[in-house]
Amino acid sequence: MKNLHLFVFFHLNLMYSSIEEEQRTTVVRDCYGPLLDLLEGGSVPMAIEIPGVTLEILADLDSAWIGRLKRLIGAGRCELIGSGYTQLIGPLVPALVNRANLRLGHEVYERLLGIRPTLALVNEQAYSSGMVPHYLDAGYRALIMEWNNPFRTHPDWDPEWRYLPQRAVDPSGERSIPVLWNNSIVFQKFQRYAHGEMDREEYLRYLGQHAGGRPRVLCLYGNDAEIFDFRPGRYHTEAVPCGESEWKRIGHILECIARDEACRFLLPAEALRFLGENEAGNILDLSSPEEPIPVKKQVKYNINRWGITGRDDLGVNTACWRIYEQLRRLPSADDTLWRELCYLWSSDFRTHITDRRWNAFRDRLLALANRVSGDKPRVAPPALPTWVNRPAPASVTRIGRLLCVEAGSIRLVLNLARGLAVDSLAFLDTSPRPLCGTLDHGYYDDIRYGADFYTGHVVFETPGRSRITDLGPVEPAWETPGDGSVRIWGRVPTPLGEVVKEITVAPAENRVGFAFELHWPLLPVGSLRIGAITFHPEAFDPHSLYYATHNGGDTLETFSLVGHRVQHGDAASFLVSARQALGMTEGTVVVGDRERRLTVTINRKRAAVLGQVTFDPVGESYFLRLVFSAREMDETSRPLALSEPLRCSLSLRGERASNISQEGKNP
Repeated sequence: MKNLHLFVFFHLNLMYSSIEEEQRTTVVRDCYGPLLDLLEGGSVPMAIEIPGVTLEILADLDSAWIGRLKRLIGAGRCELIGSGYTQLIGPLVPALVNRANLRLGHEVYERLLGIRPTLALVNEQAYSSGMVPHYLDAGYRALIMEWNNPFRTHPDWDPEWRYLPQRAVDPSGERSIPVLWNNSIVFQKFQRYAHGEMDREEYLRYLGQHAGGRPRVLCLYGNDAEIFDFRPGRYHTEAVPCGESEWKRIGHILECIARDEACRFLLPAEALRFLGENEAGNILDLSSPEEPIPVKKQVKYNINRWGITGRDDLGVNTACWRIYEQLRRLPSADDTLWRELCYLWSSDFRTHITDRRWNAFRDRLLALANRVSGDKPRVAPPALPTWVNRPAPASVTRIGRLLCVEAGSIRLVLNLARGLAVDSLAFLDTSPRPLCGTLDHGYYDDIRYGADFYTGHVVFETPGRSRITDLGPVEPAWETPGDGSVRIWGRVPTPLGEVVKEITVAPAENRVGFAFELHWPLLPVGSLRIGAITFHPEAFDPHSLYYATHNGGDTLETFSLVGHRVQHGDAASFLVSARQALGMTEGTVVVGDRERRLTVTINRKRAAVLGQVTFDPVGESYFLRLVFSAREMDETSRPLALSEPLRCSLSLRGERASNISQEGKNP
C-alpha cells in the first residue's frame, strides 16, 4: 500500500431506534468506553460524530466519559464531528427547522465540550443540495457524505475522485462546500472484519486494492459505534458475536495498518489539505433527477424510509408539520420549543422503534402539540384586496360518462365511470392543450405502456393481493356558488372502505384543487399513492422539460429531465416498494418547460406525503407522471389502524414561463 492516507470516525447515537433507555448504560460501558480506551492507549487518531442530544444524555449517564473525550480532543488525539442537535433527516424537514437543529447542536457542543466543530456529517447520509447553505451559514467548513450513491447516478464522474476531497454545490450554483467521502462498501468491510466474518489477511488484501501511485484519502470506517460488542437487536441478520472482543479486533487491525510505512492515519480535518491535488476540488452536484436525495448504503435504504414507512411515519411527520406551522407563528416561541420539535423529528423514531419508546414518543408528540396549540398566535389584521376578479359564471355539463366544467380559462373534464379521474385539464391562459389528464390504452405503441394512465386517483398495492383503486363508477354532486367557482363531490366504494373526493375549480386563483378522504379502518402494509398527475406529452417541450422542488432548503432544486430516465416509485425489491422521493418541504413541486409549467401544492398539515416522479422516453415521445405517496413498504412497516379518515389535498395551477431556470441544474 502506497500513499494511502486513512481516517476513521465513529457515529455515536444513544437515540438508536431499537435500544431501550435502560440499555444505554450498557452501550456506554461496552461501546463508548472501549472507543475512548483505543484513543488513549493506541497510536491511531480518530474522530467521533455525536448529535447534541446524545451528548446531553451522556453527560447525565457518565460525566467522566465527557471529561475523557474533552481531554482527548484538547490533546489532538480525537476530532469532534458535528451533525446538529438531533439526527433528523434534513431533506424532509423545513429550512427553518434545519437551521434551528444546527444552531442548537452547536450550543450543546460549546456548553459540554467547549468547542464548535467545523466538520459535519450529513445525517444518515441523506443529502440534498438545498442543505449546503445551512451548513455554510452554521459555520461548518466541510461535510462528510457517502460516495457510492451519488457516483452511481453520475457516470461522468472520474472514479479517482472518491479518493480526494471535492466540493458540493448548492442549488444556485454560487456556493459550495468541501466534501470528504465516506464509502459504504469500505465501512461495511471494516464491520465484517470486526465481527469476525473476515480474517486479517483477507481484510488487508481488500484494503490494498485502494492503494495507488498517487496520494489517496480513504475513510476506513464511518458508521455506528453501537454495533461492536453490543447487538441492538435491530435485524434478524445481525452478526453473531465472534467470541473475542470486537473492540480489541478493531484496535489490533488499526495498529497493524499503522505499522505499514506506506499508510498514514490522520484526522478528517487534516484530509482537507488534499483539496490542492490535481483531481480534487471539482464542483459537483451530488443529487440527480434519478436520485434527488441520495442516501447511504444499498438502494433499499432510501428517503422513503423516514417519511412514509415504519409504524406510522406519515402520521407522526404530519403531526410535526402541524406543530411547526403553529410554532413559527408564535411570538412566544423559544429555543425550548424548537429543541423539542427537533427531538420529535429525529430519524430514530421512524424505523425500528421499540414498543415502549414508540408509546413514550407518541405521548411526547401529543404533549408538544397541545402546548403549542394552547398558546394562541397573534393574528394579523386581514389585508385589504387591491383588485376584485369577477369571473363569468361557470358551466357544468354532463355528456355520457364525462362531466365537463368550464370556469374562466379552466377547462376540466372528469370521467364518471372512473371515480372522477381527470380526463383532461387545460389552463387556457397557459396552453391551448391540456397539461394533464388521461392517456388512453393505445396512446403509446410500446407494449410497456399498453394501459390507461389516469390523473387524480388513488392506488393501493400490497403483496399477493389485487390492486385497489377508486376508479369505479360514481354519481357526482356539484354546485356553482355564483362566484365563478365549481365544487364537485363523489363517493367511491373500495374493498378497504369508501373514498370521498372533492374537486374545486377556482378560476379567480387559476387553480384546481383535489381533496381525498379515505374512510379505511385499516391500512395494510403496502404502497398507497394518491392524486397521480399524468402529463400530456404534447403540452410540454421534451428538450427543456424539468421538475423542481425544495428538499430541506430555502431554494428550489431544479432537475432537468432531458436525457434521463427517472423511476422514483419503482420497487427496490420484493420487500421495498419504492426507490426515491421528493421532500417537498415548502409544499410545492413544479413541472414544466421553458414556456409553461404546472405548479402542484400540497397541504403538509393534512398529510405529509412525499412526491415521486416517473419519466421515461417512449419512442419519439415520453411518459411523465408525478404521484404523491402516503405509504411505502420496507422491513420497518406495520399494518396501521386508522382512528379517523386519512385526508390528503393538493392543488394544481397552470402558469406561463418561469422565474427559475428551465434548463435545470443537471443537464
